[in-house]
Amino acid sequence: MREFGYQRASDVAGAVALLGADPDARFLGGGTNLVDLMKTGVERPARLVDIRALPLDRIEPAKDGGLLIGATVTNSDLAAHPEVRRRYPALTQAVLAGASGQLRNMATVGGNLLQRTRCGYFTDVTKSCNKRVPGSGCPAIQGEHHNHAILGASDHCVAVHPSDMGVALTAFDAVVAYETADGPGELPLTEFYLPVGDTPHRETALPPGALITGVTLPPAPVAARSRYRKVRERASYAFAIGSIAAALDVRDGVVHDVRLAFGAVASRPWRARAAERVLTGAPADGETFAAAADTELAAAEPLPHNQYKVTLMRNLVVAVLTELVEEAAR
Repeated sequence: MREFGYQRASDVAGAVALLGADPDARFLGGGTNLVDLMKTGVERPARLVDIRALPLDRIEPAKDGGLLIGATVTNSDLAAHPEVRRRYPALTQAVLAGASGQLRNMATVGGNLLQRTRCGYFTDVTKSCNKRVPGSGCPAIQGEHHNHAILGASDHCVAVHPSDMGVALTAFDAVVAYETADGPGELPLTEFYLPVGDTPHRETALPPGALITGVTLPPAPVAARSRYRKVRERASYAFAIGSIAAALDVRDGVVHDVRLAFGAVASRPWRARAAERVLTGAPADGETFAAAADTELAAAEPLPHNQYKVTLMRNLVVAVLTELVEEAAR
């Protein structure tokens, strides 16, 4: 591992200033992804700015009735918070589906959103990777890609985003707050991640040197009846091969409101807007659910070894929405 400096920030402005003074510095939260990448040589920061002591570790009510979640709230504390469990149960389920208990105790909300892909070509510095070394190529397209993207990919990168938490936050229209030397800013999570295009190394729309300070969940009554379902290759700690966050409000057998987001199918958590449009105002039955899934997945461009994901995601949509309808009827 490359030698690096270490400095602990005492306030948000100071943290931003420390990073601004050293373009090769990185913010350090829980370190559950960054430190691993430093060990393999993927990340080589000259300095780590520790932000764990900043006052960003609280979950509080927002003025509009939503929730304010600090960037250094641990994943464990987020999943256990009574208001999150009551009002956004799919978020609790998503967090608990990710990593292990020990990692959730360390990992932070801000760091979870910024975690890097687990594509084997990205994490192996002996291999080419456009995300790691722009212009070097994407060997996954012709190589190992069974768990890679079927939506929103390009000829330059087919890696997927690994976050479970981010899928639920995307379904519930979360907004990311950040701080820069020029002041605060906000980004809806649906705009936070950049399309892959021909610049897969540019992953987010955060300004240079920005520090994520928190995430806002707007009020969403539909979220109280929600579910997160993750499919993985083993029951223990593993990244998803497909996942869904769904919330459903059915009145008199008709879909009144719905939220859908997919995970492990694109370079970012994928908000299923086309499926939502099909569902809204339609009968809450299996035929409608399948039609909605087919509409969303019509844009899929699977590779030879990940075509199964199209069927997997279709089945997930139908199964989870059906379960929510049956739960509401009990």
